[in-house]
Amino acid sequence: QVQLVESGGGLVQAGGSLRLSCAASGRTFSSYTMGWFRQAPGKEREFVAAINWSSGNTFYADSVKGRFTISRDNAKNTVYLQMNSLKPEDTAVYYCAAGYSYYSSTYYYTQTPYNYWGQGTQVTVSS
Repeated sequence: QVQLVESGGGLVQAGGSLRLSCAASGRTFSSYTMGWFRQAPGKEREFVAAINWSSGNTFYADSVKGRFTISRDNAKNTVYLQMNSLKPEDTAVYYCAAGYSYYSSTYYYTQTPYNYWGQGTQVTVSS
């Protein structure tokens, strides 16, 4: 049974940093692409970042490029999202997702190829 468990959310002031973790279990994820999405109140869920577990290639939404970094730890089966220079508009519930690395990379900017989702962790950035 695949499980993705996010942690690390919280309340932070604008300009601050947080590191989110996604602990993955239930299968080997070396053939998967791991993504982070977020959903703010009243808005649709949107792509934040993704990493191909095998190659280490990373992808970012324009809104977070240069501020957020996605990485993975093979030994811990965990994916991280380091978030720096946080802004109030980054406030959202952040979700970890996993999808088989079968498609072209651009497809992983959408929710469609992701089969597994975590429950989410709240990030609140105060101004």
